[in-house]
Amino acid sequence: MQRTAKKITRILSVLVASISIVSCASKDEVSSEPAEAATGMSVNSGYSNSSVRGPVPQNPNVRLPSDISGSSSVTITHGSRSQKYIALTFDDGPHPVNTPRLLDILRRRNVKATFYVIGNLVDRYPHIVKRIVDEGHEIGNHTWTHPNLKNLGDSNVRSELDRTRDAIVKACGVQPLTMRPPYGSLSSAQRNWIYRDYGYPTIMWDVDPLDWKKPGSGVVASRLINGTRNGSILLVHDLHAGSVSAMPQTVDTLLRKGYQFVTVSQLIAAQGTVAVR
Repeated sequence: MQRTAKKITRILSVLVASISIVSCASKDEVSSEPAEAATGMSVNSGYSNSSVRGPVPQNPNVRLPSDISGSSSVTITHGSRSQKYIALTFDDGPHPVNTPRLLDILRRRNVKATFYVIGNLVDRYPHIVKRIVDEGHEIGNHTWTHPNLKNLGDSNVRSELDRTRDAIVKACGVQPLTMRPPYGSLSSAQRNWIYRDYGYPTIMWDVDPLDWKKPGSGVVASRLINGTRNGSILLVHDLHAGSVSAMPQTVDTLLRKGYQFVTVSQLIAAQGTVAVR
């Protein structure tokens, strides 16, 4: 009887310890993949969530102007290399599950980002776009249907930009200040007339984790962290659950390295912005 009682005691101790470990999991480590499965979207079982240890660092309240009217840069790939300002950008949303989860992660760290949204998704999820703006983030034009703009005539390009702009204004009352071409594909002539007619500089990037290949959140985080320099513009896609799961590790590590997150417009307006025409 005594041996039986001891065995039961050991089993109960193991169960209690297991429950304690589960209950201590980070809020940021909740995966959206079950929710994605419920919506009929494909699930990549190779994703693993990034862990967060210690207190969550906070991005300082960066007091930089966002007026880019004084800039004559048609194409921008990064900001000043002399200052530790960086811009985190998210393409191809809003996503009904991943984008709200991402916004929770950013809000917890006081990080402001720039979202290059697809017009037909803005039309479908206007409440998410309104939340993006309400929480201090920036919205950019990423076209209506995500086509390769190089393959379109000028009138079709205008339609893509106009419909997206109108959807953004309807959803949140804010005009986009910049645009990003899908796949980064836009001819020099197109960039120039878009800048002339819309005032949109074309925003590219200098850090690309190739997250569209779904390499896993740990790989995405590592590529973003290792590629970042002063003035970097980081490219991420918030339609991928693994990319969102990479954000706690990415943001926390970069904050601890002394980087400060700003919006793309703030990066452009900051003195010494470098552009590639």
